[in-house]
Amino acid sequence: MPPSPDCPEFYTGAPVDSADLRFRDTFLAELWETLRTQHVLLTAPRRTGKTSVMDHLRDFPKHGFTVIYQNVQDLTHPADFFQTLLDTLQDQHPEYLKQLAKGWKLLTDALSRISEIEFGEFRVGLRNTDPDWKSNWRQHGDKFLGQIRKQQSPVLLIVDELPDMLFNLKRENPALLREFLAWLRVQRQDPLPSQDRARWLIGGSINLSGTLDSLGLVDLIGDLHDIPLPILTDTQVKAFAQQMLDGRGVDFDAAVPERLRVHLGRPIPLFMQMATQELYRSWKREPRKLATADVDQVFAQLVVSSAARDKLQHYYSRIAKYYEEPCLSAAYALLGQLSLSSVGLSRAKLTQEFERHLADAGQAVPAHERKRQFNQLLRDLENDFYVSEIAENQYDFASGVLKAWWKKYYA
Repeated sequence: MPPSPDCPEFYTGAPVDSADLRFRDTFLAELWETLRTQHVLLTAPRRTGKTSVMDHLRDFPKHGFTVIYQNVQDLTHPADFFQTLLDTLQDQHPEYLKQLAKGWKLLTDALSRISEIEFGEFRVGLRNTDPDWKSNWRQHGDKFLGQIRKQQSPVLLIVDELPDMLFNLKRENPALLREFLAWLRVQRQDPLPSQDRARWLIGGSINLSGTLDSLGLVDLIGDLHDIPLPILTDTQVKAFAQQMLDGRGVDFDAAVPERLRVHLGRPIPLFMQMATQELYRSWKREPRKLATADVDQVFAQLVVSSAARDKLQHYYSRIAKYYEEPCLSAAYALLGQLSLSSVGLSRAKLTQEFERHLADAGQAVPAHERKRQFNQLLRDLENDFYVSEIAENQYDFASGVLKAWWKKYYA
């Protein structure tokens, strides 16, 4: 039986198509209302739907906004930042870019070369208009926003994974990191956000506030309206499974959606999609009434599958990229212990494990500093979606899939 015409596709790699995005209508409406008057920091762990929400904002703009979206995680300099935004405008809104170019020689020179260069090489032409872009990034950034403020319609600049770019800057030029953040802050505050034609929505998959706090720079993002992406509820997870299976004519026990929810724990939409798709494929290979045992089998296979392993490995590797000692190695130690426990661990037990780890590593740290480091580590692990407080002072992995995978490969 083919899927019903209104049954969405499975999305197990790319972001969800804007037309298929579900359970986010209320959040999107509230987000648009906030964006009318404020700049926003949208935070969510990777694979939880942040990019899908941003794509929806771009594809279905409101309040007269022209919307551009750009992922900047691989950029290493403010000059790259502005060149990339202009290149994206040329790709997504070429007519708007022509309006920006009026009275801006750098941009008119770049546009005049478009007929002379290959498709997609606008950024090369842009870079060639000023051989010293890296020194002049502030001047070009001022002009870019100044031109936007002359236009009739407002622009929403969606900048995804900015924290990754900031990490790149930190490694290569810490002084430039502070200069860039300070410049962005001034630009967001003058003119007032409610009166500015340029609105910023900054996205991040890591704990930006905690990261900048450790660098003494958290004051430079204090003006952003911090909005976390809501976690899908138990009801929404079960409704998703119900709709995706019903829409494909799958016969299943009433307990199947709940069993899937239990295995997922705090749901990562990617694995919610993958697990439901595997249930459907299992039924298609052998049409029958699916039971909770089929859900158990699907999750057991999911943990060892190459498709899931490649995506889950990111959660392990990113700790080495974003955490610093002693919290880096302590994070691996605590998560290893948590993966072995069927009921999670108390805060006291986690503190014990943390202090034992420091002692084993020969780290003589004063008691107040040990407490501060542990509290920061636990906050980061919660914000980054590794753990959640399942009861008062009792913690466990947030994701059931991640816990099972961690136990198998890294406990």
